Parts: sequence; structure tokens; C-alpha cells
Amino acid sequence: METVVETKAVIIYPESDGKPMGETDLHITLLTYLREALLDHFRDDPQVYVAGNLFIYYEEGNPAAVVAPDVFVVRGAPQGNRRIYKLWEEGKGPDVVFELTSRSTRLDDLGTKRVLYAMLGVTEYYIFDPFGDYLEPRLWAYRLGTGEGLAEYVRVLDEVIHSEILGLDLFVEGDLLRLRDARSGEKLLTPLEAQAARRTAEAETARLRAELERLKS
Repeated sequence: METVVETKAVIIYPESDGKPMGETDLHITLLTYLREALLDHFRDDPQVYVAGNLFIYYEEGNPAAVVAPDVFVVRGAPQGNRRIYKLWEEGKGPDVVFELTSRSTRLDDLGTKRVLYAMLGVTEYYIFDPFGDYLEPRLWAYRLGTGEGLAEYVRVLDEVIHSEILGLDLFVEGDLLRLRDARSGEKLLTPLEAQAARRTAEAETARLRAELERLKS
């Protein structure tokens, strides 16, 4: 009598869609700033995960159920490098999502993705239009409503948007979407600003050491 061994099909969840990524310089600058500033801001909290352009799979067994936010933040997920993000393994989805939009992506950002993020329980959804292609004002903010039935977003119309989850204020400054610590009022620095601040601090330290050596002599 032959023994029949059932084998479970291996489901592959790709890390990319194989298509070349095309972004403007400004979109890359903004994505880098948001991701790096948030990583630095939450560096001492091991249960805050920050990522950008990472595939989120939200339905086990269905690799087509995937979305890749420009930047997202998850509270309650451990820090660490991931190749993809599977909701059923992580136990929860993003709390905050940022999308850097344009005229070519507006239907997804304001339509399909907005519905999907609400379904996934993303509490705060921010859409920023760097070039002002179609949004006025350029920053639109949504918070998930708490009413009965299907979860839906409610638009926040404040000029300076406060993120309760991040503890940060969001505002537009020139071409940039800036982040600011709501308690201290200090801006989260761009990579170039952070480099300049380090150079200034190093120069001041060197000056003080030289002055101390002069006083000793």
C-alpha cells in the first residue's frame, strides 16, 4: 500500500515588483528626511519600527495583497531590519503612513490607498504634494474615525497638524514637509542639517579645548 504524503505549497512573497523605481530628487529628499528623522527620533524606543518603501503583505496566502507606503511607523513592533512586513506575523499594521504624492499617483493616494489604509487600521494618514500638483494646501491629514460600521478617515484641517501617535507636529516649510517635537518645539533635522550641527559642535569642542590648553600654559 502506497503512502500519500501531502506537501504544502510554498508561497513566495517578493521583496520588490521587479519594476525600476523612478522618483524626483525632491521626493527622494523628502522620503530620506522623514525616514531618517523618525528613526533618530525613536532610536531609544525598541518597540517603534520605522520603514520606507517596504512591501507590506496584509493577507496570508495572497502575495497580490501588498502595499508599499513611502514611509510608515508601527508602535509595538520591534526595531530591526526587515525584508518585507507580514501583518499576520507582526501582529499589527502601521499606525502612521506618509505618502509623497503627485498628479500621477493621486488616484491611488486619495482613493485606493486611503480605503486600504483605513481597512488596515492605520490611525493617521498623511499625504504631501511637494510640487503642489493638485493638493491645496499641499499637506492633507486624515485620522481614523471611531464611529460605528466601517472605519473611515476624517480630514484634519488645522494649519499645523499634530500627530498624537508620533508626538510631533507636521508643517510645510518651503518645499519640505517638516517634523517638530511637540514638547520641545525643536525641528527634527534633515541629514544635511544634522551634519552641519555635528560640525558646529565639533568645532566648538575643539575651540574650548584650545582655550583650556591656553589657560593652562
